[in-house]
Amino acid sequence: MRPDLAIIAANVAPGSQVLDVGCGDGTLMAALRDERGCATRGMEIDGANVGACVARGLSVIQGDADRDLAFYPDKSVDYAILSQTLQTTLRPDKVLDELLRIGRKAFVSFPNFGHWRVRLSLLWGGRMPVTRLLPIAWYETPNIHHLTVADFRELLRERGITVEGTWFLSGDTQCSPAAANFRAEHAVFLLSRRG
Repeated sequence: MRPDLAIIAANVAPGSQVLDVGCGDGTLMAALRDERGCATRGMEIDGANVGACVARGLSVIQGDADRDLAFYPDKSVDYAILSQTLQTTLRPDKVLDELLRIGRKAFVSFPNFGHWRVRLSLLWGGRMPVTRLLPIAWYETPNIHHLTVADFRELLRERGITVEGTWFLSGDTQCSPAAANFRAEHAVFLLSRRG
């Protein structure tokens, strides 16, 4: 399991109701169901991944986070999860609002484009980076919004969203939150909104 998914799985309360948006092949959903006793549902845009989820016995629909989250009722799950998908949505701000409308809490993970290797690649090579964790060239990438930890924190501040927990990854291991905007390759946030 990817490190960001392992962090999320370890921090979802056992027995919770979970919606995994952009659930991929269902790895996280299966772990939450099998190891945490959670009732899981998923949404995935890719038909092959939907098929993989169904083959695992998971409840998943084919849908697009930018359009189809509006059909879910308010506070219908304990956790709405969006892992490594925010940067691929057309309107990340609106998707974030929808996650926190549907879920009492939301986990969001994303690649940090402020990481020092990304900065170095731009500074020295003048080109968009291709790294182990961002392995696709700029013209093929599904990433349409290149955000940093600092950008995300500012969006949360503007929208009045509460940060309940943060985890930062350098490679496959957790790193200190100190200078996370520079040091972390990936970030995981646990969020809530009062009211």
